[in-house]
Amino acid sequence: MAMTTNGLSSKVIRSFLRRVKSSSPSNTTTTPRFRLAQRTTINTTTVFPSSPPPPPPTTAVADDPRDSIFDFEDTKGLFSSVTTGKLLRSAANLNLAAVEPVVDLGMWVMRSRLMQVGIFREIVLGTIKHTSYEHFVAGADMVETGRTVKRLWESGLRGMLDYGLEHAVDNESCDKNAQEFIETVESTQVLPPSSVSFVVVKITAICPVSLLKRVSDLLRWEYKNSSSMNLPWKLKTLPIFSESSPFYHTLEKPAPLTPEEESDLELAHQRLVNICNKSIECNVPVVIDAEDTSIQPGIDYFTYSAAVMYNKGEKPLIFGTIQAYLKDAGERLFETKRAADKMGLPVGFKLVRGAYLWSESQLANSIGVESPIHNSIDETHKCYNGCASFMLDEVSNGPGGLILATHNLDSAKFAAQKARELGIGKDTQKLEFASLYGMSEAMTFGLRNAGFGVSKYLPFGPVDQIMPYLLRRAEENKGLLSSSNLDRQLMMKELKRRMKAYVGQGLMDTESRLKSETGSIVKLN
Repeated sequence: MAMTTNGLSSKVIRSFLRRVKSSSPSNTTTTPRFRLAQRTTINTTTVFPSSPPPPPPTTAVADDPRDSIFDFEDTKGLFSSVTTGKLLRSAANLNLAAVEPVVDLGMWVMRSRLMQVGIFREIVLGTIKHTSYEHFVAGADMVETGRTVKRLWESGLRGMLDYGLEHAVDNESCDKNAQEFIETVESTQVLPPSSVSFVVVKITAICPVSLLKRVSDLLRWEYKNSSSMNLPWKLKTLPIFSESSPFYHTLEKPAPLTPEEESDLELAHQRLVNICNKSIECNVPVVIDAEDTSIQPGIDYFTYSAAVMYNKGEKPLIFGTIQAYLKDAGERLFETKRAADKMGLPVGFKLVRGAYLWSESQLANSIGVESPIHNSIDETHKCYNGCASFMLDEVSNGPGGLILATHNLDSAKFAAQKARELGIGKDTQKLEFASLYGMSEAMTFGLRNAGFGVSKYLPFGPVDQIMPYLLRRAEENKGLLSSSNLDRQLMMKELKRRMKAYVGQGLMDTESRLKSETGSIVKLN
């Protein structure tokens, strides 16, 4: 697909990007097979509407904890739904995870050949199950996870169900994974209504990774060489690239898909169709996770082709994911939203910072190209807040939805304040905050207490199956856990308060009992 050449359109996009850099913080339908869908891509040479006004300048979260969004002074109210036992375990696990050498050692052990030794593996998995697994994973199956969802629901939170499946290698495993996703969607019907906000799907679990790489290569080459590339299998979709997207993964013209690969691609599409049909039946939207840039074009292709087919009315059924640490994130978001508006499609996005910083930077350095990641964390923050501001404006004035997945207090406060100003703070059809299970508890409960819809990302699955997920969580959040101590501080403060209250109550009970006994003795005399 060629880059937009219309002068006004280009100016609009450049204007949006400048603002990002300076910003702050339906009814069930019968769906035909994807093969019958129109095989075209939305034309981005159309003149886009005017870009949104620039968001307000970045402001740090005030030192005064009693601000308009968060009240961290009241730890009793903040952790009112957390038992003392759970609070003790959480504090212990977070303090352990904050010690980087311990995390490094744990990752080395789990990747070592020692894990092939039966008794050693059992010991390690047993240790993991009662530490990091218990803290960051919602359960081994839907029965355990259902209990977690109910506990969250009773405490004013919702759950995003994320069965720990990824990186399938063949059609057999893809079929099995697709069935697991369908059963996950079905499981929501026995849980409290609205207690599950989304079901999370990973395209790498239902399409072999090798095929996703092939599709991504062909899509990249088509974008840069549209006149010389024909993709007969391509479905109607939304913009996947921008001119600033990374294209170094595909340096030579890739070969067309073989008949067998086209057949496998059709099977993968049908798996997603089956999942989407079940989500319509159960009235639960689907959010599709993002991964690294080598296969992300293929993932976006699946996501947006499904969005074109299923997103109707005001509320999107299919949500994609935008990773704000990528330099092209703002431009892609803008182009995709504008193309969807032109089609009359409601689109939904989950906005995250990103999870593959080390591997993306390493690959770019190894071949001598510029990293697709922003050059500084501040630039990532500005991009995240700029994208959040843009989408908040969009969904407040029209169809669509936004999931703000963040552990950054500044971003959460900025978005919450803006949502209030726009009058969509409590509209969970438009906006949902989200954070990983076991992390950012203070921020999560603070947003809940302030009246916003908040979900916890709930990975679940057997401990041995979900180990890749835990390894990635450890790598991604090692710095976050070691540098962010707000949860640990507030948990310890609340534990001390409860201990004092317990001791104080004990003393009061003792005093009352002594007074009662003394009174009885006086009466006897």
